[in-house]
Amino acid sequence: MLTAWLAILPLLLLAGGGSVVFGAGAFWRSRPRELLFALSLVTVVAAGAAVVLVAPRAAIFSGVLDLGSYARFFNFLFLAIAGLTLLFVRHYALVRGFAGDEFFGLLLFAALGMALVAGAVHWLIFFLGLELLSLCLYVLIAIRKGEAGSNEAGVKYFIMGAVASAFLTFGIALLYAATGTLNIGASLGAKLQPAELPLFLMALSLILVGLGFKISLVPFHLWTPDVYQGAPAPVTAFLSAGSKVALFAALLRFSLEMGEPAWRYALPAIWVLAVLTMVVGNITALRQSQVKRLLAYSSVAQMGYLLMAMVAVKAGGAPALMFYLAVYAVMDLGAFGILGTLSGEAADLDALEDYQGLGFSQPWRAAVLAVCLISLAGLPPTAGFMGKLVLFKVVLNAGYVILPVIGILTVIISIYFYIKVVVYLYLQPRGEGPAIPRAEVSGALAGAVILILLLWLGLLPGSVLTLVGRIVG
Repeated sequence: MLTAWLAILPLLLLAGGGSVVFGAGAFWRSRPRELLFALSLVTVVAAGAAVVLVAPRAAIFSGVLDLGSYARFFNFLFLAIAGLTLLFVRHYALVRGFAGDEFFGLLLFAALGMALVAGAVHWLIFFLGLELLSLCLYVLIAIRKGEAGSNEAGVKYFIMGAVASAFLTFGIALLYAATGTLNIGASLGAKLQPAELPLFLMALSLILVGLGFKISLVPFHLWTPDVYQGAPAPVTAFLSAGSKVALFAALLRFSLEMGEPAWRYALPAIWVLAVLTMVVGNITALRQSQVKRLLAYSSVAQMGYLLMAMVAVKAGGAPALMFYLAVYAVMDLGAFGILGTLSGEAADLDALEDYQGLGFSQPWRAAVLAVCLISLAGLPPTAGFMGKLVLFKVVLNAGYVILPVIGILTVIISIYFYIKVVVYLYLQPRGEGPAIPRAEVSGALAGAVILILLLWLGLLPGSVLTLVGRIVG
């Protein structure tokens, strides 16, 4: 019995740590913010150590949760995202008055939801994990109670989240009706009679629509720029990097488990959605004059590149997709996190003009932001270049030509709007923009980690590519 519970120790630590943080806030009248931050960070570090050091004896826990190397890889990634978010948000939340138990506790429970989503091998666990993640994000997005933009973003995300959950619930119900099982692998790989196929395909369509809302696939992406702009910048970083990686990890599992007839029907839908997402995301970003909206449409386009690689998962494309998921998380987390450290107390630094000359007045933070943007554009020697290279390579090797050609064209388009921000940082004189707060230690440490990871994964990606190759194998 003890061995079984040790197998899910990282999840227990997250749940226990979140409960302790809530308890400390509820029963300690002064609600010491630094103590709550420290408890949260210790919880994340302890859970990360458990992921690395505690090797489960069984691959599946109680027939509902994956404990193998696939789930452990993503669990470590989620904990790294949560830890870096805590470093970015410590000072940001302190000066804005929401560094309380509700913020730190919900962030830990959101990380728990991500782990359940990525590790679920049973539809019930997947749905419960997704709802836990979504409920935490609803509150985190609207955590600045007195700010209209944050409240509006929370309401919009709540409405879209409810719609997505409705599609997912109905799709899972139809899938159960068609296959008679809630096991993800058994239901997606079921051999069906011709008369059962229409119901099965309807179920898959509804599930794909629900996931499309959550990961901002076109045409289900319209909530993304408004929510990203209204939410506090570090929360946007956590939302963009964490939740999308978790759902793509689940989508990758679904694709690998899917049987041949269903996969043959799913491929055209994936192809079309990938093209629409890459094209619309990048072209719409061209006209943005606010950095958070620009990065929002950028994240939509990045989902298109990931979905493009999904067509090659049956031909050995899964390691490339897992590698790019890790790279995407680092890039987006760094961009939004640095944006938060540059922002004043009144509002996030958002207008392009506000970034003029920051490369000289704030050299360290501007350099990290510039490297994140260059990496998102897919330029060497950053991780974004290597990630896109392996994505396009596996799609070409799988026999697709038109899809990666469209993807490369959209990458060329994207270089313009990413470099536009870098030009404002380094080639424009500093105007009379908002005052930039002084750099603080935790944000600088997180920025340094982001910078090292982007350069390491760009110059020496072999170890991570080998690791994800072994995991999938």
